[in-house]
This record gives sequence, structure tokens and C-alpha cells, in this order.
Amino acid sequence: QVQLVESGGGLVQAGGSLRLSCAASGRTFSTYAMAWFRQAPGKEREFVAAINWSGGSTSYADSVKGRFTISRDRAKNTVYLQMNSLKPEDTAVYYCAAPGSPYTRTQVMGVNSMTYWGQGTQVTVSS
Repeated sequence: QVQLVESGGGLVQAGGSLRLSCAASGRTFSTYAMAWFRQAPGKEREFVAAINWSGGSTSYADSVKGRFTISRDRAKNTVYLQMNSLKPEDTAVYYCAAPGSPYTRTQVMGVNSMTYWGQGTQVTVSS
């Protein structure tokens, strides 16, 4: 049984930082791209960042470029999202996700192309 478990969310002041982790179990994701999405209250789930299977290619939403960094530790089957210079508009539930096929390109990793999802972790940024 595949599980993606996020951690690291919390309450932080604007300008602060958080590091989210996503630990995968039930299978190895070493050949799978991984991604982070987020969903704010009353809004649709949106793409945040993705990383390819090797870690050599990343993609970001325009709204987080230069502030967020996605990385992975393939040996630990874990993906991270370092979030700096946080803004109140970053407040959302953050989800880790993975596609159903290996070697997916990060440029095509949208909400509808993900197969595996974590339960989400809340990030709240106060002004």
C-alpha cells in the first residue's frame, strides 16, 4: 500500500520559513517525479513545484519562484519543500503527490495527472 505522509507545516509570520517533508512508503519512488500542490480555502488545488526522478530538473509555479525550493533524497524516499519569504497568500494545505508512471516530465505534472496523494499539511502565514 502506497503512502505519502507530509510533515513540517505550521504557523509562521510573514517573511519566515518552513520546510515541508514528504515521506513515501509502500514502494520506491526513486524513478518517479514528485510534486507539491496546495489548496487554499475556497480555491482549487494548484501546482506549486515538481522535481524529476533524478533531482536534476525542477519546475515551479510563478507565484513561488525564487522563494521555494523542491529537493529530494532518493535513498530516503523523501521529498522536501523549503519555503522562504513566506507571504499570507501562501496559506493553504500543502499536498505531496506522485504520478502513476515513472520518468514523468515535471512540465506535465498537473493535478489531474497525479495518482498518489498525501493527506496534506496545513501552512498558515500570519501578516
